[in-house]
Amino acid sequence: MKIHVVTTSMVLAAFFSACTSEEKKNEATTEQVLPVVQLAEQSTTLHREYVGNIEATRNVEIRARVSGFLDKIFVDEGMAVRKGQLLFQINPAEYKTELAKAEAALKSAEAAAKAAEVELGRVKLLVDKKVVSPSELELAKSKLESGKAAIDEAQSAKANASLRLSQASIRAPFDGIINRIPSKMGSLIEEGALLTTVSDIREVYAYFNVSEKEYLEYIRKNKNKPHGEGQLVELVLADDSRYGHKGRIETMESIFEGNSGTIAFRARFDNPEKLLKHGATGKIRLANEVDNAILVPQKAVFEIQDKNYVFVVDKSNKVKMKSFVPKSRLSHYYLVQSGLAPGDRIVYEGIQSIRDGMQITPRLLPPDSLMAVTPSASEIIRNQADEKLTTVQ
Repeated sequence: MKIHVVTTSMVLAAFFSACTSEEKKNEATTEQVLPVVQLAEQSTTLHREYVGNIEATRNVEIRARVSGFLDKIFVDEGMAVRKGQLLFQINPAEYKTELAKAEAALKSAEAAAKAAEVELGRVKLLVDKKVVSPSELELAKSKLESGKAAIDEAQSAKANASLRLSQASIRAPFDGIINRIPSKMGSLIEEGALLTTVSDIREVYAYFNVSEKEYLEYIRKNKNKPHGEGQLVELVLADDSRYGHKGRIETMESIFEGNSGTIAFRARFDNPEKLLKHGATGKIRLANEVDNAILVPQKAVFEIQDKNYVFVVDKSNKVKMKSFVPKSRLSHYYLVQSGLAPGDRIVYEGIQSIRDGMQITPRLLPPDSLMAVTPSASEIIRNQADEKLTTVQ
């Protein structure tokens, strides 16, 4: 019985071994037909995106210059106003009274000065007739000078009272849009209290931060352009739609942020439809022309221990693993820094089913068909707060 079992086991083992050998032989003799792309240098446009903060070219706080009860509000939130338009009225009664007192004080000072002038003339006649001593003349002259000084003081007080009365009427400093109005009619307003803000959004600024490396690239590319005539940029809105007007980089800060190592750029955008608001956000898209670029589809790349590899097909149609160093990773491509050259043929699909040294039957994909299955080489490099630009060091 034992001899029979052992014999049966040996026969089965021999059978399965023969089947396995036959499968390996068939696998070796059957070459896989795999799509292959041939690398070539090309000029392409890469786009980088940065988080942008939108600010009005002018955004000022409207504060009360005098205290009092808020009598009238002539505007509403979101309303467009013109320069000099009346916005708020603080109760002016107190300031009208102060102005009236100042005007009365001025008239009194003018009358006193007139009396001093008449007195000076009378004393002068008496001195000429030697009725009074010359010291009386000097005293009369001093009284006249004092009267004139009192007039100057009264005029200053009147001007101040007039100014305070005018400050009870708050007007728009420029054409703009009214923002939130925190106080309501009848509120007691203290001097310096915030009444609203006014934003001029006919044009807006977009501030965005770039790395030191990108800053140097930009400076080299635009070094011959005059100040305020920098590179054109696009704005992508919060709903991922493209803003209809292009902007232009105007200036940049002079200090890098210590923590992030970035520097702020400022671009200006026209805003004729008033679509962009102060405090909004978006993505600034900056185009970068790259000459002699070698792009490798991400589909053809695999990673081993943080290194990037492709299967290169040699002249005898054997595949060989080859590492390369990417400069940047895009949405569907790698931009090659080193390791691959124009003319290299690489396996585009099916890399999971082949091994180093295997022979295949390559099916060369023309560039047109490659662009049909993957997006254009004009890609977007993400550079957002939570998805930073991926650059392999």
